[in-house]
Amino acid sequence: MLRRHTPVALGGAALLLAAVTACSPVEENDSTTATSPSAAATCTPATLATKTAGKLTIGTDNPAYEPWFSENKPDNGKGYESAVAYQVAERLGYQKSDVVWTQVTFNNAIAPGPKAFDIDVNQFSITDERRAAVDFSSPYYLVRQTVITTGKSKIAGAESLADLKSAKLGAQVGTTSYQAITDLIKPTTEPAVFNNNDDAKKALENGTVDGIVVDLPTAFYMTAAELEDGVIVGQLPQVGVPEQFGIVLDRGSPLTGCVSRAVDQLRQDGTLAVLEKTWLADTAGAPELQ
Repeated sequence: MLRRHTPVALGGAALLLAAVTACSPVEENDSTTATSPSAAATCTPATLATKTAGKLTIGTDNPAYEPWFSENKPDNGKGYESAVAYQVAERLGYQKSDVVWTQVTFNNAIAPGPKAFDIDVNQFSITDERRAAVDFSSPYYLVRQTVITTGKSKIAGAESLADLKSAKLGAQVGTTSYQAITDLIKPTTEPAVFNNNDDAKKALENGTVDGIVVDLPTAFYMTAAELEDGVIVGQLPQVGVPEQFGIVLDRGSPLTGCVSRAVDQLRQDGTLAVLEKTWLADTAGAPELQ
């Protein structure tokens, strides 16, 4: 259990992402990352087939949550995912003024069918099931799912998955956070499903659920800045290939290779590590649940 009474500390582990992606299997899209000079020459605003010529349309949800975004303003460049998005745009040759943001709900972004965006950043975990409907870029963040609660909850002192079996837990609909509850914790009570993390947080505050599952940076932010007497119960185990966030594109998008190439550059030159250290909490010390 980790109680959070102080502002979120700055720190980072994006170098761990680089290490993991270097030595662990990272499943790629059918469209592979372009590396040749001729391929690189096609990754420019003049040649990319975007929704609007010369513009890059980026989707995300509303509200856009901290610490991934800031002040619910994706276009201000603040927050980890907003900063990553603008860095990707820059690597593709777009100025900040050429970036257009559009609101897209989480589930709509990963549903089959044409998209209203060129790329979408919204904490999308890369999964085989989702790949049947959309493309993903190379991963830009290694993620752990985490159980949080408040000090008055019966699970505040939980130290293992077994301690959570009888808990009423919840998570946002359609997320790997919800899947982690059903596949890893397997509680005896059916988990609650929420439209977004705000609704999940309200349910936790009023006692409708004993705890909720979110990604680790969100867990640190919520317990430090949004919940009274917020508690990080612990991180859930990683099973199989490490869970990673990727940028979402339309299935078969001609931009997928170029976007993956941009993300790869950001990882290789240390930019992702700098952005993570700037915008995300230092996750050291979060308990592990087994």
